[in-house]
Amino acid sequence: MPHASPAAAPAAASTPLSPRRRQLLDAALNVIADEGLKGLTHRAVDRHAGLPEGSCSAYWRTRNALQAALTEYVAASLLADVDELTEQIRGCGPDDEQASVAATLELFLRWLDQRELLVARLELTMAATRDPELAQLLADHRARLVGIVGEIRTAAGKEHGEARAEALVASYDGILLAALLQPAPARREFLARSFELLGTALVGGNGE
Repeated sequence: MPHASPAAAPAAASTPLSPRRRQLLDAALNVIADEGLKGLTHRAVDRHAGLPEGSCSAYWRTRNALQAALTEYVAASLLADVDELTEQIRGCGPDDEQASVAATLELFLRWLDQRELLVARLELTMAATRDPELAQLLADHRARLVGIVGEIRTAAGKEHGEARAEALVASYDGILLAALLQPAPARREFLARSFELLGTALVGGNGE
């Protein structure tokens, strides 16, 4: 029986995906969430999507091609969300740090509701330590994410540099992983406390 799509479907990549490709990639997210990256096969994706065997391989002939497409899909979704956050923070203005922090908190909570997306990202990141091509894909997207973090600090009227942005991205990666391990009812409090301890470094506060 096919699994349901993630709670909130990832945003499209820069090149629009066909409904069938999106269906297959959503199924691939479910495969990884249930079985880990080792369980990612064309047959498993077809089964989770409720499609005839051979459907997935018709789009991505090899496992490496499927893995690369999934990496792009996951990264594009997260980057689209961060782009949206940047616009929200620009709308808040440099003197409304509380609203900016609240918007960031809500984004993290939304990501935590998309367990399949976060688990897939973690699995792909670990795989990238052994796969140079996958590592390059993630490095390209991470560089853009670091740039977006710099834009967010600029929008909030804060100084920034690439080293600071890199450190912030790494810090928030760690917070997301730790929050994913928390019981669902405790996640909001955990994130809010973590942001406070970091000095709300993304948009201001004592962590200048």
